[in-house]
Amino acid sequence: MQALPALGDHSPDSSRLGERPQLPSQWGRGMPEPSHAAGLAQKESGAQEPVGPPEVGEQALLAMLMAVADSPLPVRSQQKDEPDLTAEEKLAILRALYRDKPVVFLERFRRALRVEHLGCFAHLAARYEVRFYCDEVHRAARGKAGHTRVRNKRYAALQQLIKGGEYFSDEQMRAREPLLYEQYIGQYLSDEELLALGNQPLASPCSLSGVLLDSYQEQMLQLRLHIQQEQEDACMEEEEDDDEGQYSSSASDAWVPDTEEKAFLREEFTSRMHQRFLDGKDGDFDYR
Repeated sequence: MQALPALGDHSPDSSRLGERPQLPSQWGRGMPEPSHAAGLAQKESGAQEPVGPPEVGEQALLAMLMAVADSPLPVRSQQKDEPDLTAEEKLAILRALYRDKPVVFLERFRRALRVEHLGCFAHLAARYEVRFYCDEVHRAARGKAGHTRVRNKRYAALQQLIKGGEYFSDEQMRAREPLLYEQYIGQYLSDEELLALGNQPLASPCSLSGVLLDSYQEQMLQLRLHIQQEQEDACMEEEEDDDEGQYSSSASDAWVPDTEEKAFLREEFTSRMHQRFLDGKDGDFDYR
């Protein structure tokens, strides 16, 4: 006698009960499953976007939040007498803002972000403002990279000029920045050092044209020194007008550095001249 199927068993093969039904072949070729497709359709129809990408790793998210927290940008407006936020409080505020309003987070803190942080906003790439802010981050990164390349080239040129010995000689640096030279070195030179400075080799030895040229160059240097001194005096007068109290400079005028202090002043002057070159402020140098 043939056994009857159990009550309620209507499947053609009872051994396959509980198994997931086989999906159509197109779902196996990279197409979204029906539930996912419905979600995409809902998003395209203007439904609210997810607040955070589930695929963003905690390590990447934490790196971005810490970069923003360590930046000068304020995490939250505070009252004058309110204590500063702790690192934990900053991270908690930033995490909540990113979770609830990621676009606002990107707009507010984009200047503190780096290119590697933009993956945290990949789920919002369809939005115009997100693409706009991400492009800003990319442009800033390219600008920083270009600035670094320029600085590296200037540093290499600086090393060559230092090795050459002429461009950063006392005479050349004094000609370019006579006031700075006078403040650090010139005013503390002894009579013998001043005499030695005045007896430097002429541009054309034993030549009247060389003597005239050196005399003209010294006159131009003194004129440049006078102009720079007037400009600095004007700035100091403005600062003194802003200050309520007056002070006497007689003590500083009477100070005479010893040999070690003179060496330190010379080193400081040379360092400042090197930095001016790296900053692109040497007007006599062709930076092209």
